[in-house]
Amino acid sequence: MIAHLEGILRHKAPDHVIVDVHGVGYRVQVPLSTFYHLPETGAAASLHVHTHVREDALQLFGFHTAEEKEMFTVLIAISGVGPRLALTILSGIQPDELRRVVQFQERQRLQKIPGIGKKTAERILLELKDRLKLQVPEREAPPAPSPPGDDGYADALSALVNLGYRPTEAAKALKEARKALADREGTPSLEVLLREAFRSLG
Repeated sequence: MIAHLEGILRHKAPDHVIVDVHGVGYRVQVPLSTFYHLPETGAAASLHVHTHVREDALQLFGFHTAEEKEMFTVLIAISGVGPRLALTILSGIQPDELRRVVQFQERQRLQKIPGIGKKTAERILLELKDRLKLQVPEREAPPAPSPPGDDGYADALSALVNLGYRPTEAAKALKEARKALADREGTPSLEVLLREAFRSLG
């Protein structure tokens, strides 16, 4: 079982990368939280890897930190949560925040993530509370077209739609992100644009 990869980053996209290890290219699926930390292509990269074995396929999932990998393995152990949904969850919420969401049973926060309805959110909160051994405290009473020449916008829109967000919802979030980043010099990178868009979606 592959648990770690270190090599040259040959390709990167918001949902997967290809890492060259001694001439062998490994295709690894990643959450956006890991994508944000990737170096430029051609540079050395290191990933914590979970190997997912099925009867018809062997898939690799890579993470920037061991904590992300651990949370991924906990998530896919929950009934109804497969690797794809687990990646989507980690793309929209960091492990520390997810622990807080579980601790305070914030179901609506989970339901903002594409693919998670009320019942799935409740099941995730219940099972994670037990698996993470968290004590729950008592509560007190049609998309805009891509701007000409702006490849970052198009890639960001595609990434959000692939994660399950509606095109109009993704376009609105990116519009807000561009507005928030308007005062910065230069064109924002794809990573920065996506990170800012998630602030609106969250």
